[in-house]
Amino acid sequence: VQLQASGGGSVQAGGSLRLSCVASGRTLRNYYMGWFRQAPGKEREFVAASTRGGSGSYYADSVKGRFTISRDNAKNMVYLQMSSLKPEDTAVYYCAASTSVLSAIQTVTAYNYWGQGTLVTVSS
Repeated sequence: VQLQASGGGSVQAGGSLRLSCVASGRTLRNYYMGWFRQAPGKEREFVAASTRGGSGSYYADSVKGRFTISRDNAKNMVYLQMSSLKPEDTAVYYCAASTSVLSAIQTVTAYNYWGQGTLVTVSS
């Protein structure tokens, strides 16, 4: 499956952005989907994940209550709605697809396919 993320940009602290990820090649309904981010000089970290049907979602503590992951399997799309953005949210954001087990979907290594990343910059 090929993934392409978009929607990044520059925003002031407190603002909102919505990231999108479109998949091609295979239907997303067979995959757990996740969003990860990587700030300069830091390791890639988990942000949010969704179960295959979209009924379950998981979040990093740092974004809980501010970010929402959603998916539309019919359109092969996954979204990350980000609100109340903070400067520390600045990073390249990646969408990813996993065929692993539910217990692993918060880990980078669980994901088989990755998009190219989209840059989010939050200024204070």
